[in-house]
Amino acid sequence: MLLICAGFALLALVVVPVRADDGEPLVRAILFHSPNCPHCHHVIEEVLPPLMEQYGEQLQIGGVDTHTPEGSALYKAAVEYFQIPPERQGVPALIIGDAVLVGSREIPEWLPGLIEVGLAAGGVDWPAIPGLLAPATPAPETDVPSSIGEVIARDMPGNAISIGVLCGMVLSVGYVAVDGVRVWRKQKSPRGRKSAGSGPTSTPAWWDWAVLALCLLGLGVAGYLAYVEITLTEAVCGPVGDCNTVQQSEYVLLFGLVPIAVLGVAGYVIILVVWAWGRLGHGRLAELTPVALLGLTSFGTAFLIYLTSLEPFVIGATCSWCLTSAVSMTLLLLLVARPGWETLGQMASQRS
Repeated sequence: MLLICAGFALLALVVVPVRADDGEPLVRAILFHSPNCPHCHHVIEEVLPPLMEQYGEQLQIGGVDTHTPEGSALYKAAVEYFQIPPERQGVPALIIGDAVLVGSREIPEWLPGLIEVGLAAGGVDWPAIPGLLAPATPAPETDVPSSIGEVIARDMPGNAISIGVLCGMVLSVGYVAVDGVRVWRKQKSPRGRKSAGSGPTSTPAWWDWAVLALCLLGLGVAGYLAYVEITLTEAVCGPVGDCNTVQQSEYVLLFGLVPIAVLGVAGYVIILVVWAWGRLGHGRLAELTPVALLGLTSFGTAFLIYLTSLEPFVIGATCSWCLTSAVSMTLLLLLVARPGWETLGQMASQRS
């Protein structure tokens, strides 16, 4: 069903001339949206209602849910017809005449002016999207999901990179786990028990700088993504991947409320605070910071493995910013793992 705000024209209606019965010009447009896209909700709930109220019956906007089979097929037809480049593919997308507006920033910026131009020119009819005016057919009872191969193929170069990063993250977690078992067995040995009070092995001089640099890198990336998610602006993406498709998906919000990037900012800040306390603090808490860093980065890496797996296998698009954060957290885990395991081993040896 099309859940668009009141006043929208439904696609099943037969197209009428671009002038109403009373001779007033009409402007018609099509909005492609997704029910799980926060940017789409912003456009539907905040941007369009004032325009619908201002222009009344002179403005008609049809809504197309791209999550339905018909809506997805219609969007693909629009992409091909208007030759929308890959970096501009995504929702919300509004087509008025031959103009294609994408994103919650571009639509409110350009739509009012295009409406005025269209009315002054005598009206704008529905965009010439192939299949738009075909008779409506009932949706099938079951929605057959796309195969994994089809999902990956939506952004093959970007998704190939994300799969490679995902494999590296999983291998890194496996390495850390194996290293932990090795350190644990060493600490349980008679020789390890004798050195229980000596503390973990000292880290090289570059270790602190590497941890600090990775934390700041991750914090910067998470901060930028938090800005994108909170302000509903479009992300600046590189030549590979489709950041905005990822940022417009339902998975950028935890429980549908809290932006994931905000949690990322909080996580990196906590890691920085714990790291600084370990360097500058004193006492038992400072001695336990390696364990805390191990726990924090382990949780962060596991959570980012889950989020990274969604990009190629569920969303079908890759966010280079997200991959940067994932790599930063994984490298942090590799850096802090050995001191953390050794501290845990020392604690276990002292108790036994």
